[in-house]
Amino acid sequence: MSDVTRAKHGRPVHHWRRDVVELAALFTSVAVADGVADLVGHGPDGPALLVISAVALAATAGFHTWWTRRHGHAPPAGDTDARSLPQEQQAGPSDESSATQETVPGQSSLWRMRTTVKDEPGSLAALCTALAGRQVDILSLQTHPLAEGTVDEFLLRAPGGLMAGELTKVVSLAGGADTWIERADAHDLVDAPTRVLGLATRTALDAAELPLALRQLLGRCTIRQLPAAPVGGGRGPGDVPVEGALEDTVMRLRAPEGGVITVERPYLPFTPTEFARARALVELDARLGPRVPHSQDVLTLPEGNEITVRRADASDLEAAKAMHERCSARTLAMRYHGPVGDADRYLSHLLSPRFGRTLAVQTTSGRLVGLGHLLWDGDETEVALLIEDKWQRRGIGGELLERLVAMAVEGGCESVYAVTQASNTGMVAAMRGLGLPLDYQIEEGTLVITARLQTGQAGSRLPYGVAEEHVGERIARD
Repeated sequence: MSDVTRAKHGRPVHHWRRDVVELAALFTSVAVADGVADLVGHGPDGPALLVISAVALAATAGFHTWWTRRHGHAPPAGDTDARSLPQEQQAGPSDESSATQETVPGQSSLWRMRTTVKDEPGSLAALCTALAGRQVDILSLQTHPLAEGTVDEFLLRAPGGLMAGELTKVVSLAGGADTWIERADAHDLVDAPTRVLGLATRTALDAAELPLALRQLLGRCTIRQLPAAPVGGGRGPGDVPVEGALEDTVMRLRAPEGGVITVERPYLPFTPTEFARARALVELDARLGPRVPHSQDVLTLPEGNEITVRRADASDLEAAKAMHERCSARTLAMRYHGPVGDADRYLSHLLSPRFGRTLAVQTTSGRLVGLGHLLWDGDETEVALLIEDKWQRRGIGGELLERLVAMAVEGGCESVYAVTQASNTGMVAAMRGLGLPLDYQIEEGTLVITARLQTGQAGSRLPYGVAEEHVGERIARD
């Protein structure tokens, strides 16, 4: 937005009323001077009239100076009902010669900002005028009405040298309260309806997309889904009303298959509009029922055997249990980090699309020989692998891991972690084979390896992210 109060197209704005007054004062002065000259030259009281004329001219000049100062710097009257700002917060330099580096086109930054203003006429106009005074362009605006006040959400393009603290101060002086601001990127330029429709489409195609869609819809937040009957027994999460519950920074929604979906954002309260959007996505998911895209890739191993990599779901439960029976106790212990007899109890949870995505590897005969899990763990993401003993050391684990990481990048995850034992050299080698920055933490023989993902190309808010191809084979998209 341009500065409407002080400059237009880079040049000062002149008001026609001030010009008329100046011309009237000039003609009046000339007429008075001519009359005084005639009286001085032809009348007996010439010296006295000369003194009176001098006083009149001085008074006229003083009046002109006062008028110019008052109307040349006052905020516009009638153009907007915005509140005036202190002088240092008004428009920046209007002279092109005084422009600085940060006002050069192309050197700008994108910001997402949310602030609360009073629900009264002129409050939004004051905010927009203040931003315009700092040469900040408003690219999009959403309003969230509340019982008291209105939350306005902006996408801003600001000069590169304008920092978050300065923007917050400008907004505060213009009447904004509880201001929150963070950096944005080009993916945020997608308008809100298009973005919501894209997320709804992804949710409709794949039940595993619901947690990711909620995270992309609501920004940085922690999402947890608690089953009605927790694995290993214990009490469930309790009842949630059919319409859900909103409590400041926490919303609780009834999961379609039972249990509770909890969304928490400690730095920013949820608005009723955001709660309604999240509830609509969950209702869409519930109406469509369980669904997993049926897609698969056929790969050839170095020794010539063919394997099929596909998405797995609850229908693979019996085949997965059969694979458990063929695995050694050591392999199961490295994967589940607990008693081998409890391994089957986790399969229903792992194969449910509500808690993540699972890839299955099967032979040409249809036997399941490997599982790879990408699990949503609040605001973090876990990867886990289980390969049948006879099929280990053939590159299957590395292939599954690269595909799971590609899914995580597509979903906008910033990192993934794997929990294993320090002696599990196969998992360590597979993580190192990703070629990503790794962090290692070892506690009492348990090794946690965290890989920081390169999400710059995929984008965390792009409705349809495109993951980087890793091994020359493209995993079939949902």
